[in-house]
Amino acid sequence: MADEPVEVLVISAELTELARVRWWARGLLADLSEDLLVDALSVIDELTSNALRHSGGPYRVSLRRTGGRLRVEVADGSTEPAVPREPDRDGGRGLLLVAAYSLDWGQWTHEDGKIVWAELDLSAASPVPGQPAEASASG
Repeated sequence: MADEPVEVLVISAELTELARVRWWARGLLADLSEDLLVDALSVIDELTSNALRHSGGPYRVSLRRTGGRLRVEVADGSTEPAVPREPDRDGGRGLLLVAAYSLDWGQWTHEDGKIVWAELDLSAASPVPGQPAEASASG
């Protein structure tokens, strides 16, 4: 199976963008089983939420399927690293959830900010009946 093109969504700094990101990602990942879709949307939501709450813009969310994996990348305009913290009543669970749902996650910085990424295993996923195996929002 060939790699699919990268799908990219540019978002503003408003927390209301989280709903748009979820809608966009759900459309791109509609062929996944419900369990895997929930995991993927949780990772996408946590990485995006962390960027919006703890970093500066510009913001960009990217999804790419390759080699039986889904690569999620969230870019922001801050060079401060995303660091897991001890959970408390105000939060601190986001990156722990990302680590639990993902095969791996990490980040790298560049002169204009950073990209936090996570990869999920799609190789054992069975497509939803009636959905094409390689659905794409771009047609």
